Amino acid sequence: MPPPVVATGGRHASRQSGENMYQERQNLQGGSGAAKARTEVDRGYAVRALVLQGGGALGSYQGGVYQGLAEAGIEPNWIAGISIGALNAAILAGNAPEHRVTRLREFWEHICRQPWLPSLVPYDSIAETAQHWPDPLRIWFDGIEAARALVEGQRGFFSPRLWPVPFAQSAGAHSASYYDTRPLKATLERFADFDRINHHAEMRVSVGAVNVRTGNFVYFDNTRTTLRAEHFMASGALPPGFPAVEIDGEFYWDGGMVSNTPLSAILKAKPRRNALIFQVDLWSAHGPLPENLVSVATRQKDVQYSSRTRFITDYMNEQQNFRRMLSDVLALVPPARRDSEAFQRAAENACDARRNVIQLIYRDKSYEGSAKDFQFGPLTMNEHWASGLEDIRGTLLHPEWLAMPTHENPFVTHDIHRRYADIGQ
Repeated sequence: MPPPVVATGGRHASRQSGENMYQERQNLQGGSGAAKARTEVDRGYAVRALVLQGGGALGSYQGGVYQGLAEAGIEPNWIAGISIGALNAAILAGNAPEHRVTRLREFWEHICRQPWLPSLVPYDSIAETAQHWPDPLRIWFDGIEAARALVEGQRGFFSPRLWPVPFAQSAGAHSASYYDTRPLKATLERFADFDRINHHAEMRVSVGAVNVRTGNFVYFDNTRTTLRAEHFMASGALPPGFPAVEIDGEFYWDGGMVSNTPLSAILKAKPRRNALIFQVDLWSAHGPLPENLVSVATRQKDVQYSSRTRFITDYMNEQQNFRRMLSDVLALVPPARRDSEAFQRAAENACDARRNVIQLIYRDKSYEGSAKDFQFGPLTMNEHWASGLEDIRGTLLHPEWLAMPTHENPFVTHDIHRRYADIGQ
């Protein structure tokens, strides 16, 4: 079942107002908002990509974003993921479109339960009241959940190794970690059909990882290799918590160690084509100045894993404008001179493709701290999912944002949160 949108007072009232805004705008549009958005998507975009950043427990935010896209009838034909984004990519690509939201929801409900002790609190009964708790009480509750993840692991995801296995001199690359991720293989194979991932041309899949021996960043892609559960596990093998994953004799770690946002995989792909890219980030590069060690740890993670998203988009904007200008200049060359080697070299770099990047960036709750990426409790999972759903619904209230960029401005970005900041909301 898709998660309900949380509707409560206090600091969560914006969730309700977001839902009301969505319904009111849909009513004003005669229920055609989603149809208008889908029409814009269908106009000339050869690539409809979903880019999923790494961020551990925050990854359920991406589930809410995908649910909103599915509601609007917008289906990606390329998914690129890193770490938890790679795991979400496996579930989405490994299921038929009509089952993706349900199966992704089931995956998150499965891994967001601790495997050993019964839950300390009956979540179903506190789900309504916990939204009203003051921040200090909520911080305490979430701290317990994060501590349980460290001590117990997460069902179907990772389990702690017996002490002192991680420190044994002969542990080997498969065991040199605090946690064992072998349960994740069975979970991925349960929720994703890897035959579908590898043999259905409807969706391209790319997941990033780092070769432990060479330090090189690589993308595993279903257009070049047969993807198995291990490829997705490798993308999320963050040391020292998780062990390196062996693939064809080489060992790989989490791709987020080098680049936590696989946006460049889409933008640099050849041939260069018109692309609409929904980039779903779990870490915000912008944030408050930390005033204590706890907030320093939180801010450090935000800066480290946001992967300079704005820098990448600014750089690619500059590059695409250069390629478009080069294409315009080459059009002025007389046909009789176009056989020259210089012209051919220039033509290889000229491009008139249009790129539209729709950014959806998770915004921290006031009570979240540095443990937010391993706080897998069901309550926070629901909140993250609902935040993603609210953000994509708000984004799709502006179908004009999905329109094809112009020749004069071939690379554009949109971010609903940045828009609100710009207008002072």
